[in-house]
Amino acid sequence: MLAQLTLIPSLPKNVSGTHLLVLLPKAKTLPKDVPHAELLAAVLKRREMKAEELAKSAVSAVTASGALIVWAMLDFDKDTFALQTQVRKALQVLLEEQPKQISIVVQGDEAQRQRAAELAVYGAWVNGALLPVHKKKDERKALKKIELVGFNGKFDTLKAQAEGNLLCRELTVLPPNELTPANYRARIAKLAQQQGWAHEEFDLKKLRKMGAGGFVAVAQGSADEDAAIVHLSYKHPKAKQTVALVGKGICFDTGGHNLKPARYMHNMHEDMNGSAVALGILLAATQSKLPVNIDCWVALAQNHISPKAYKQNDIVTALNGTTIEVIHTDAEGRMVLSDTLTLASRAKPDLLIDFATLTGSMATALGARYSGVFATSDELAQRAVSTGKQSGERLCAFPQDEDYEPALDSKVADIKQCTLDGDADHILATRFLKRFVEKDVPWLHVDLSSSRCDGGLGIVAHEVNGFGVAWGLGMLQKC
Repeated sequence: MLAQLTLIPSLPKNVSGTHLLVLLPKAKTLPKDVPHAELLAAVLKRREMKAEELAKSAVSAVTASGALIVWAMLDFDKDTFALQTQVRKALQVLLEEQPKQISIVVQGDEAQRQRAAELAVYGAWVNGALLPVHKKKDERKALKKIELVGFNGKFDTLKAQAEGNLLCRELTVLPPNELTPANYRARIAKLAQQQGWAHEEFDLKKLRKMGAGGFVAVAQGSADEDAAIVHLSYKHPKAKQTVALVGKGICFDTGGHNLKPARYMHNMHEDMNGSAVALGILLAATQSKLPVNIDCWVALAQNHISPKAYKQNDIVTALNGTTIEVIHTDAEGRMVLSDTLTLASRAKPDLLIDFATLTGSMATALGARYSGVFATSDELAQRAVSTGKQSGERLCAFPQDEDYEPALDSKVADIKQCTLDGDADHILATRFLKRFVEKDVPWLHVDLSSSRCDGGLGIVAHEVNGFGVAWGLGMLQKC
């Protein structure tokens, strides 16, 4: 549950509270009404700092009454990611003490106060809530109240975005014995009932009958036949466009017969993060009553090793009739997405976006601080990258030119699933997926290399950061 927000439009003479964050616009001098001005001046003198250096490094101090205060200056000429990182680090000084309440003071002109307020309140929401842990005694304390001083505005959309981010992260951190495909489906069904979404499931029996051989090939290795493609719909009476969201939901990935070594199998319960991102965006859009229709498709399965599991050199037929030669069983994500993308694109949405922790080569290319995006047009790629800069969830656009595809030529099927040498696999995976997107559907493929970033990323302090929810909501708002 998110902390309750209280707004105090103007700065009182005395700002109370045990944990206080003061955000100022970058300037060479301090404003006369900065809270606890004498204490701040003493701290700067002791550290031999000029006032404007607060834009590089926040400072903190404890008042005579025992209150902890952090002061920081924001350089609004910097990009969103830089501002988010600065605010997150300043907030963490306070949140490490697990307070029940944080007071946030914003100063400057109205635009500066609004920008600072939105950054700090969102940061307090997403970092003050608790993600699930499984300990005998959990002594952590969630943030209960946020007091915002100096700005009076609406935070409904930002709160919806925070709810979506937290849903994404809560699902992603759940252990694989708890978030099985069956349990995941039950959670989604409950969420759909709460949010008023239309809800439909394509279980394995139905998918076999339909001929969804790409998805079934991966799912057949599990002892429990609980895999499914789940379809959720959100409709708005004033919507003029429909966006389809697709998410890879591999609840655990062993690699199949091409078994992963231990270090690469660790954290593979997070291989369902793409589905969690799609669900987080859907929740945020619903709670902010965004005037756009959304079809959300999540492919829920596990990639297990068993006598029934698919194997190298199998040939399977996908839902759209394309035959696939299996080259490597650890390239399961593109297999489950193939049929899911076909289902999603058959309705001819105005925009199709899929999210997946898909390739190691994208992580090699970008590390964990950016995610990669592929688009069906330069304009769409530019829009995706621009939205990433605005949201602080940064994307790098990659090519998917036709001359990459001969590497996927097969002598025995329509297409190879991948290659064994792995060169440019993030690009080849996109060329593969493109075969299953219906013609003339604008499409973005997001390879989530930054879904986990040790030390936090942008505004989020936790290593599981919910990357994609804020960006996705921004893309929907542009629709």
